[in-house]
Amino acid sequence: MTGDRIDTTVVHAARRYDYWLGGRDNFAVDRESGDQIAALYPWTPMWARENRAFLGRAVEYLAGEAGIRQFLDVGTGLPTANNVHEVAQRVAPDARVLYVDNDPLVMAHARALLGGSPEHTAFLEADFLRPDDILAAVSAGRVLDLDQPVALMLVALVHLIPDAQHPLAAARTLLDALPSGSYLVMSHGTADFMSADALADVPEFQRLATFQMRSGAELRPFFDGTELVDPGLVCITDWRSPLPAAERPDPAHVGCYGAVGRKE
Repeated sequence: MTGDRIDTTVVHAARRYDYWLGGRDNFAVDRESGDQIAALYPWTPMWARENRAFLGRAVEYLAGEAGIRQFLDVGTGLPTANNVHEVAQRVAPDARVLYVDNDPLVMAHARALLGGSPEHTAFLEADFLRPDDILAAVSAGRVLDLDQPVALMLVALVHLIPDAQHPLAAARTLLDALPSGSYLVMSHGTADFMSADALADVPEFQRLATFQMRSGAELRPFFDGTELVDPGLVCITDWRSPLPAAERPDPAHVGCYGAVGRKE
């Protein structure tokens, strides 16, 4: 990685997300953007924490009850607590994880901070929108075996990609290459739960961030050919939360779907 590959003057979603989570791997431009969005939607840092908690619960389920031992985490983001390999390998020490991201800063920090056995945890700098490149690298590597079930993790990624860039086609290419018994895990921002006042601010939010909210109906095609794990496509705070419903954050203040689907 060379320094000129990291542009500290342009906002990056992973670094902004890191800022909301209280991390230190971000720049002034990311913090300014994060503060502008949080001024519009004050619950945004809570959403970041709840999204991370959803990821943890999904991985625990997959490595435990579902018996999955391979994870392909695309759009890794910057390392924080309870990363995929940490959660999975606490449940199943032999679980293997391949992290994929197209940002050199993310990959540099991932390699430095995540560690792990190279036979069980690896890193690939590649673009979700070029899924054939990802699959070719996976096939050429030794971490994942595409003949065995894999959990494809697309957590807080697809809402960063507009329809014009065809994220559904990229996701389907990856999922179609995985064998029966594989899983798709997604979380995705939505306006479905928003109040009328919050909806009125969506255009300003989209001016501040490259972000495409999608409805539940728009997300279901990503899960075609899978059986949704109970409780289905729901607010991330309602996906197998250990908290009673009355103690969970209001979906209107989270605005994010989550689901896990098993490929048939």
